[in-house]
Amino acid sequence: MLLRLRVELPDRPGSLGQTARTLGVVGADIVSVVVLERAQGRAVDDFTVVWPASALVGRILVGLGAVPGVRVVGVWRCTELPAPIGRDVALLGQVAADPGRGLATLVDGVPGLVAADWAAVSVVDPAWAGAPASVPLTVRYASWGAPLAPALPDVAPLRPRAVTAPDGTHYVAVPFQRDGLVMIAARGGPDGPGRTAAADGAIPPPFHASEVDRLGQLVNAAAVVLGDNLIAGDAPVEHAA
Repeated sequence: MLLRLRVELPDRPGSLGQTARTLGVVGADIVSVVVLERAQGRAVDDFTVVWPASALVGRILVGLGAVPGVRVVGVWRCTELPAPIGRDVALLGQVAADPGRGLATLVDGVPGLVAADWAAVSVVDPAWAGAPASVPLTVRYASWGAPLAPALPDVAPLRPRAVTAPDGTHYVAVPFQRDGLVMIAARGGPDGPGRTAAADGAIPPPFHASEVDRLGQLVNAAAVVLGDNLIAGDAPVEHAA
């Protein structure tokens, strides 16, 4: 199976190599490395590895925990390799090709781009712009894997940001800046196909600032592409088949 590892390590020569060697020693086959952040002498990298389905994830945690200066921020199952930026453009092309289904196409493509379990577009009253949300959010479209009645986070104030719910589910919320629509993606928690039993050591991490920014740019571009096709009426909730 594929595992995504989010690792914080010293930003100095040899640190990445030592981390990679340790992963090899414990039995993980690295297939991708993505640098998310480099600042103040530290780096945050996402490793995607092939890991035996019968092996405990805790073995990775123990191995990396023995490397000086290395901290595992998260480890969770994934179904595909990290999406290159070019995939964002390809998704926007699919949205533009069929504007009538553009919003559904966008929602279905988001989980693969930001390593989420599921995504949904929710609707708030366009006139609402207050403090804590008193009006429940409604779901306009949800991707495959989303709960039938997803517990959406409080998105006030309406701006791109990552939040963590009391049940441990990590969310990223990005408003479309029109029609009261908000894109929400979720990772971890009790719902969704990407959850992994706590017993095997999985630690789905919060969404990184780079993931929030990436989703924000995608949503803004999609809003421009869809134009008047981006309508938040009283449509029934749709779930991907």
